[in-house]
Amino acid sequence: MALRLQLYPIPPPSAKSPIKPNPKPRIAFTPLRPLSPTVLSSSTSAAVGGDAGLSFREKLLYLEHDLGVDSSKALSLNPALRASPLSSLCSIADFLASFGVRPADSGRIFSMYPHLLTCDPSVDLRPVFDFLLGPAAIPSADIRKAVVRCPRLLVSSVPSQLQPALYFLRRLGFVGRHRITSQTTVLLVSSVERTLIPKLDYLQSLGFSYRETKKMVLRSPGLLTFSIENNFRPKVEFLVREMGRELSELKEFPQYFSFSLEGKIKPRHQMLVENGFSMPLSEMLKVSDGEFRQRLVEMRLMTVGEKL
Repeated sequence: MALRLQLYPIPPPSAKSPIKPNPKPRIAFTPLRPLSPTVLSSSTSAAVGGDAGLSFREKLLYLEHDLGVDSSKALSLNPALRASPLSSLCSIADFLASFGVRPADSGRIFSMYPHLLTCDPSVDLRPVFDFLLGPAAIPSADIRKAVVRCPRLLVSSVPSQLQPALYFLRRLGFVGRHRITSQTTVLLVSSVERTLIPKLDYLQSLGFSYRETKKMVLRSPGLLTFSIENNFRPKVEFLVREMGRELSELKEFPQYFSFSLEGKIKPRHQMLVENGFSMPLSEMLKVSDGEFRQRLVEMRLMTVGEKL
């Protein structure tokens, strides 16, 4: 029996265009700030342990937003910070705040010395503050100024650095009205053998007596912080060879070394030479640029008046 295959005609394609799915609505959004590698690593931690990852992220946010510390850099320089609890960081910041050190100050200090973030305040910081308030006799109202001006104080050993420096400086004459203040505590972190004594020896090598040298550094304590090679030598050479002045002028104005050679000393000397004038070092350097130019104008007018 033969099978009959019945074929049905295929309908022609419709002219109507195919229906496209509705496009998804565009949602406005604010771009998020890219996470640092440190924060990204914390996300990995969160995937492994939710509580641990959350705590780590809170610690990073505290460092970044409350203290203004670069968390990535801090963790790189102080790996122990990873295991330190947030409460520990807060206690260190609170300890500094109890002495008037503000959060912004703390952030700068921690950025310079990240290992302070995992220190023990009672063991590592308390002795320094006790020294400043006690032997160094810095008034409590000036403690913040001292620490902010010289954060290195907080990482210096009291018995091996601060105490010996204070003893030496007092023998040198930093007592009474010349005593160490919040402005000069930077001298306390200087090595007696490697920094202070060599500066004194160099000044004496210029022909100044020990007594004259002491008077110079007491009038301008910054002398004990300047580099011999980068400050003293080039300025002494310019004073003698280019300016034609006597070294004895330094006894009256040791602050000469605190002025920029290229930015102030050379330009003002050149202006005096061009006008045929001269003046003491103090009058040449202590005034502002405007006052210096005004002084030159007055000297020109006086010269013209004398010729008439």
